Amino acid sequence: MAKVTFTSALKRFFPGLKSIEVTGSTVSEVVQTLEKEYPGLTDYILDEGGSLRQHVNIFVGEELIQDKETLQDQVSPNDEIYILQALSGG
Repeated sequence: MAKVTFTSALKRFFPGLKSIEVTGSTVSEVVQTLEKEYPGLTDYILDEGGSLRQHVNIFVGEELIQDKETLQDQVSPNDEIYILQALSGG
């Protein structure tokens, strides 16, 4: 199973959020699985159209995903996935 790690900024909204192993062959499938474990999480990751939000990045290994609209980048069982939410402000 792929391992998903989150930025600490998301833990403010989901205090129990921790690294988790999930199944899925695409980033979209992984996000769907995460929603089952952490209801409401996708609202912070995806916009209303299902695309990656502007200030969120997802890496599979060391590579930034390419498909930010439908999240069809491939995921292998041994991959590490990082979901990072950028912080803004001054």
